[in-house]
Amino acid sequence: MAKCKIMHVGRKNPGYAYFMNGTQVGTTDEERDIGVVISKSLKPASQCNIAAGRATTVLNQIRRNFHYRDRHTFVKLYKQYVRPHLEFAGPAWAPWLKGDIEVLEKVQEKAVKMVSGLRSKEYADRCAELGLETLEKRRQNQDMGLVYKLLNGGEESKLFTLADRPRAVRTRQAAGTKSLVGKFARTDQRKFSFSVRTVEKWNGLPENTKQAATQDGFKRSLKQTRQ
Repeated sequence: MAKCKIMHVGRKNPGYAYFMNGTQVGTTDEERDIGVVISKSLKPASQCNIAAGRATTVLNQIRRNFHYRDRHTFVKLYKQYVRPHLEFAGPAWAPWLKGDIEVLEKVQEKAVKMVSGLRSKEYADRCAELGLETLEKRRQNQDMGLVYKLLNGGEESKLFTLADRPRAVRTRQAAGTKSLVGKFARTDQRKFSFSVRTVEKWNGLPENTKQAATQDGFKRSLKQTRQ
């Protein structure tokens, strides 16, 4: 009983009380599920702040212990110990509001400033010199990679609908392609959920990219497409 909680989701949710064995079950506004914080608003602000906080803690440890941070050493440390905190389960909670996006991006911006010899350059230039992409771009690539994996692993029917006719897709692609049918979304939470936000971007990829024979081949083709 102590492990059970009720989360009332939606502005029109009546917020009914629920009972187990005559005892009212408590309510919660936020709950952690497999490492990801879910809030009753279904917005990822809390998860973004927690992820940024953990990544910043590790980044500060690196700063205290590595006084001279050459590019090669720093990039390895950053990729292995800092960035994973900012990207764990990203497709499940990718932010769409500018403030939440910046909370994450500022951690990487702070990180690249720590590299010796790059302090005078702009953020985009620092990233380019270090061979890093913005976190927002990486999230988009991760989305596409997961769509590819689902479509080629027999799991597409759970999240997507393949277009069997040209008119089922808003683009001018022919039947038989790996295009997806778009979904209506009334709220931002639905519009920016994984199975909805990815459809248009996936359909916009070149057909040879979507039809790649392997996951590695897809990643290479996607990288070339987005350069």
